[in-house]
Amino acid sequence: MRRRRQRIFYFAVLLLLMAVMLVDSVILQYEREKIRMNEIIFTESARELRNPERGFYNLYAFLITDEKADYMWFLEHYYKKDIDTDLTLIEINLQKYRDGKISEAGLQNIEVLFQVLGDFEKQMIVRFVYDLEGENEKYEPDTVDVILGHMEQLEDVLRKYSGKIYVLQGLFIGNWGEMNGTKYENDEDLVRLTKQLYSVTDSSTYLAVRTPDQWRRIMGIRDFSEIEFTDDSPAVRMSLFNDGMMGNESDLGTYKTKDVDGDKKTRRMEELSFQEQLCSFVPNGGEVVVNNSYNDFDNAVRDFATMHVTYLNNGYDQEVLDKWKKTKVAEKGCFNGVDGYTYMARHLGYRLLIDSVGLQHDYQSDQLEVSVVMKNVGFAPLYTRTETALVFYDKKSGESVSFQMNGDLRQLTGGNESEKRLTLKAKIDVKDLAYTEYDIYFEVLYPKVGQRIALANEQEMNERGYHIGNVELYDLRQYLSNEL
Repeated sequence: MRRRRQRIFYFAVLLLLMAVMLVDSVILQYEREKIRMNEIIFTESARELRNPERGFYNLYAFLITDEKADYMWFLEHYYKKDIDTDLTLIEINLQKYRDGKISEAGLQNIEVLFQVLGDFEKQMIVRFVYDLEGENEKYEPDTVDVILGHMEQLEDVLRKYSGKIYVLQGLFIGNWGEMNGTKYENDEDLVRLTKQLYSVTDSSTYLAVRTPDQWRRIMGIRDFSEIEFTDDSPAVRMSLFNDGMMGNESDLGTYKTKDVDGDKKTRRMEELSFQEQLCSFVPNGGEVVVNNSYNDFDNAVRDFATMHVTYLNNGYDQEVLDKWKKTKVAEKGCFNGVDGYTYMARHLGYRLLIDSVGLQHDYQSDQLEVSVVMKNVGFAPLYTRTETALVFYDKKSGESVSFQMNGDLRQLTGGNESEKRLTLKAKIDVKDLAYTEYDIYFEVLYPKVGQRIALANEQEMNERGYHIGNVELYDLRQYLSNEL
């Protein structure tokens, strides 16, 4: 009898252990399967993207005088026709004040001009000049101190409207403000002018000089290896502009020459290589000139990718632009058969796209791991730091919760590295989510101008971003009911 009770006891214990093991197995299986996921497959498109700080621009020039000007009428009249660009180059001519200070009336007109420009949805490339006729020797101030004084007088307006100013081109000197044909081209004056312009502008405003040689002389370096791109380095703000792009081998004197066996040879390849490195950190733009083989479509695409061209004049040189319009792109992918001008427009600056998406549940840490693999197929990087986020949209309640992602999209330099990929990641504790079904969205936020970046995928962006996948979370009872 005693042995029988022992057998029953051992059998009961065995059953209990089996039950515990079964429960543990079920719970373990539940932990592994309580999240069901699927990712969206993404494809590249050739669509137009209206993103900040990149693209074609049109040029508008203003002569500042003491006379009151109706800038609103002028801008409304011309800007109404300028609907295809998000950038604008504003040339502000100060030649009336070449002999001394800008008058109070002149400063007031400049203030009103910036105020009116600020009402339009365009970012500004700004160039202060004394000459717009290629006759700078007639109009440039006789002493550099006058120019330095003008910069100081403009500090308030340049800081006040810094949120609308993308690049401040030139140092106020030279024909058309392009830093050539000036008596202030020596190293000492260039450095003085640069330091003054740095001191009167906001740290978010890029400055730009006309040639790589001027850039190196101002910075006091000989090659790229000497440059330090730290947050407090002047190099992180000084960019380039080139209004002689592909006009000939030297880009119309943009590139210096070197002696090769007694002959003068243009340092084109060296200067292109310098720009490829430098303009991975700061923007580059300007205009193409003089129809010739250097700006034939294929050659232009190659050099634009190397130079990291971000912005380009939409009105000059029209003969070159028309040549691109007559060219058909022959390459694999979504741009095959597109005209060359459209191809250029789509690739100026950054052109980001989602390459792939990954969703994975680590049941041991009970975290949902989300990865978004990005590419930049544009000519240039995105230079301003952005924020990337996931939006989990509860399909039942209509509520959303956001999570930040890790990764810096500025690492995608585009150009000749358009195949480079960057993986953005986020790890989300499952306990921070509800037992429901979520649509997952991805967005790139551009805090400087307060908008989201459009991506070059076939998928459309909605008010929550780009739909990248779905996740459904089950509680234990719901899981068991589904399994049974």
